[in-house]
Amino acid sequence: MSPSCTRWTVIRSRTRDRLRAAVAAALGLVLAVSLAACGKAAQLGETMSVAGTRHHGPLRIGLLLPENEIVRFERFDRPLIQQRVKQLCPRCTVSYSSAQHDPAAQRFQIEAMISNGIDVLILDAVDTKAVRHSVIQAHRAHVPVIAYDRIAEGPIAGYVSFDGGSVGRLQGEALLRALGPRARSSQIVMMNGSSTDPNAGWFERGALSVLRGKVKIVKSYETVGWRPENANRNMSAAIAALGPYGVDGVLAANDGLASGVITALKAARIHPIPPVTGQDAEVAGVQRILAGEQYMTVYKPFKPEAYTAAEMAIAVGHGRSLNGIATQRVNNSTTRGIPAVLLEPVAVTVHNIKSTVIKDGLYRVDQICTKNYADDCRKAGLIDRDGAPRDAE
Repeated sequence: MSPSCTRWTVIRSRTRDRLRAAVAAALGLVLAVSLAACGKAAQLGETMSVAGTRHHGPLRIGLLLPENEIVRFERFDRPLIQQRVKQLCPRCTVSYSSAQHDPAAQRFQIEAMISNGIDVLILDAVDTKAVRHSVIQAHRAHVPVIAYDRIAEGPIAGYVSFDGGSVGRLQGEALLRALGPRARSSQIVMMNGSSTDPNAGWFERGALSVLRGKVKIVKSYETVGWRPENANRNMSAAIAALGPYGVDGVLAANDGLASGVITALKAARIHPIPPVTGQDAEVAGVQRILAGEQYMTVYKPFKPEAYTAAEMAIAVGHGRSLNGIATQRVNNSTTRGIPAVLLEPVAVTVHNIKSTVIKDGLYRVDQICTKNYADDCRKAGLIDRDGAPRDAE
């Protein structure tokens, strides 16, 4: 092999020290190729080295979640992903970090994980646009990225989430049912999620497809950071502008925002509390539904989402196609035809708590029916007179 070809190959290999041996082996297969074909041989060496590395030995999987304030991430997503990885690949490891809702921190975490030699990354982006450069860096370092729960910009290898349009439609349909015949004359406040989260826009569009022309949407907010305190401030401003009797219903995009909305309604002494939607089936949200403070939530079974992410990560980490896992395709602004799994959510009201979140094992009856909610649980048929759980239907 000529000196110039050797130098070119070394330069191409610097991004990942652990690929050097495989690159050299791959280039050994093309010793007879002329200097003019050197670039093509080196490129082939990279491809072969990636496949070879990931077909042998345990994978190192990075897991980056956006925050730990929303209950679901620490209680469900993280442990379920780790559990599924361990089931499928006992020697594989999962390195976890939370970005605490800081896009800059998440970019640093991605770069640190790449430097530490992870093989594949599961990423729930804080800011899907801000993370694009980091996803490109991962791609250049041959680290495939599985976008989790919300799609990220850049060359991602796969995507798993719930159908956001269905989430919004379920919320809008529930709100119309709660309003009944007076819906057309009702004034609605929309408390949407963060503008940096494409899912927030997806939920909003789904809700509007149901609500538009059937209610009066008098105020609409984008809630910075999905924070309940920001939803509380927005709702207080809406009440001040519309008056205590000017709000007939609130489409809150998730349970955290619903909590901030309901606190503002209570502070304004609005009674009865108008119907308020939610999402994520947090235990506090389910308890508010039992107490008549929140009308509904959207239950997204976290286990199939988390398990699918783990399965995708292991597949691409071993160089396998996602065709056997992902039956759908989606696009982001940079990549078309991304293999995707979009799961269907479920609406939960006081009438089906037992047959959804309890039956599926998301919560036990005693976790929901604490002392403060015992009477509400009896009315809903979750416990009997003595406080014992009734069987799930």
